[in-house]
Amino acid sequence: MTGYLVVASFLCLFLLGFPVVLALGIPCLVYLMANGLPADMVAQRMLYSLDSFPLIAVPVFLFVGSLMNCTGISNYIYRFADTAVGRMPGGLAQVNIFGSLVFSGISGSALADIGGLGRIEIDAMKSKGFHTPFACAVTCSSAIIGPIFPPSIPLIIYGTVTGASVLQLLLGGILPGLLCTAMLMLMAAWLAYRRGYPRAPRWPTMAEFWRDMWPAMPALAAPVILTVGMLVGFFTPTEIASVTVAYTLLIGWLYYKQLTWKGLIDASFETIRATSGLLLIVSIASLFGWILSVEMIPQQITQGLMSISTNPYVLLMIVNVMLLVVGMFLDSTTAILVIAPIIAKPLVAAGVDPVHLGMVVVFNLMIGLVTPPMGLSLYLVADIAKVKMKDVLREMLPFYVPLVLTLMLITYVPWFTTSVPQYFVGNP
Repeated sequence: MTGYLVVASFLCLFLLGFPVVLALGIPCLVYLMANGLPADMVAQRMLYSLDSFPLIAVPVFLFVGSLMNCTGISNYIYRFADTAVGRMPGGLAQVNIFGSLVFSGISGSALADIGGLGRIEIDAMKSKGFHTPFACAVTCSSAIIGPIFPPSIPLIIYGTVTGASVLQLLLGGILPGLLCTAMLMLMAAWLAYRRGYPRAPRWPTMAEFWRDMWPAMPALAAPVILTVGMLVGFFTPTEIASVTVAYTLLIGWLYYKQLTWKGLIDASFETIRATSGLLLIVSIASLFGWILSVEMIPQQITQGLMSISTNPYVLLMIVNVMLLVVGMFLDSTTAILVIAPIIAKPLVAAGVDPVHLGMVVVFNLMIGLVTPPMGLSLYLVADIAKVKMKDVLREMLPFYVPLVLTLMLITYVPWFTTSVPQYFVGNP
């Protein structure tokens, strides 16, 4: 009963508007004091949670996103995407989605995608006559590709807290990322056709294609280099983050020649600010999870789910509904840290592949980035474009269809997630 009071206290404080750190931390402190546990246990558990080799990748990938902005790589990616797919129905809407796929091969973060490409994409679409909230909706929905396509910060965090193979999780995100891209492009084409949005007057010549592809080539090559490096054992999924930083610094300095000391310092400070808040949440969430484990909450939830059904697909549907609701109120990092360790055990026990489950959980929670009231991506694009969030949300409604359809295909066709890891690595 005490464990459920801790959970209820967290939900109440969060709904009352407390920051996530305080909403998690206050019930934990009260629990420790009420049970006569030493105060230094708080620091001990928090530090223990951060003593994680895979977790090192998170701040390093945040640094990559900041470096890409200060070296101008985002502009080259967008220019190539415009040349490659600008003639498709929807024009710059398709460029927006395709650009997110390319950018995701380096950044691994939805918010980094929006921060890096968002302003360029939205301004370009506005100049061509696209409705501004529509441009924001396309930017929001396409940014979901980043956290599921390798490298991916949420997948690394999920693997860290559940014990699933991070390498297999990253490889498992390749086909779902491409699937999501295709679904979003189809919806963008249909909406653009109905509304009469413009597109490029002609397909590019081969000379024009190579002209814009060549400057973007280092960025396009990044996901291939990183994935091959992992598969042949040159570096681990954690080390891939540091390799990405070195690669970004190298091309920014030698190839693009736009890396400056000021840009490097600004990117470093931005990463420190983002990392401080993120890892504080990680450490507090670890203490919260430890309390739940002590109170046997995961075991009770396991028994409860198993009493409903032992069919893995029924359990996946229950988890999907639960996560869609959770994603509306918790940011994805907090949700992964708090919820994933609880649901992983019963579903894996029911026969769900751990890599498959990881992709279902992460993609589901990424939809939470574009659903109110939390909806961090909605707030960010609304701020960038200086429009009302309700207008962005209205334009988002059609894009929930391809996102939910992609979620259903990932959930009930495990092949999309498991085929690539099994081919290259073998069974988990």
